[in-house]
Amino acid sequence: MRYREMLATDGITRGLIGPREVPRLWDRHIVNCGVLGEVIADGEYVIDIGSGAGLPGIPLALARPDLRITLVEPLLRRTTFLEEVVASLGLDVTVVRGRAEERAVRAEVGLADVVTSRAVAPLDRLASWSAPLIRPGGRLVAIKGSTASDEIERDRMAASRRGLIDLEVQQCGVGAIEPPTTVVVGVRNDRVSGSQSSKKKRVDRRSRSDSRGSGR
Repeated sequence: MRYREMLATDGITRGLIGPREVPRLWDRHIVNCGVLGEVIADGEYVIDIGSGAGLPGIPLALARPDLRITLVEPLLRRTTFLEEVVASLGLDVTVVRGRAEERAVRAEVGLADVVTSRAVAPLDRLASWSAPLIRPGGRLVAIKGSTASDEIERDRMAASRRGLIDLEVQQCGVGAIEPPTTVVVGVRNDRVSGSQSSKKKRVDRRSRSDSRGSGR
């Protein structure tokens, strides 16, 4: 497979993949990411943040050519590699250099049905970067490790404040790869969080009070 070859050669020389990962590139990296398509609907728009060497975005594009995919990555050497991969494989994938939290990047990529990531950050920070890129009703689909459930318990409230609710752990590739890929899935909710709502109510009460006072 051409993508595996590029990871095993240019990916190594450019410091995107460790040399010890070469024997397990197919199972641990490419297939591990490609099975993510099991939880993504037909024709959806996907933004992959912190894409690095293209994981999970490139395997997902190869497995699911029906998807529209944008890769967001801040480092020039990585975006250069990603652009070369996209061109070499003839993929209909967009590469954007920048950080997911930057306003310019948000304006360029728009709102997605799904935002993906792999080993980018703890869930609380990941939620703060991902949620603004997800349309209301869209989903976070983040590849995580064995501590996924613990992350949800620890960061559930922080994610909720960012507008991500119904967090749960799912398994992709069951019966196809061992171990299956563990993902955290959450739904983007556009409702105002409780703390923000309370703050808004206090402001509204003060405004009404000031208005009554000025009328005396």
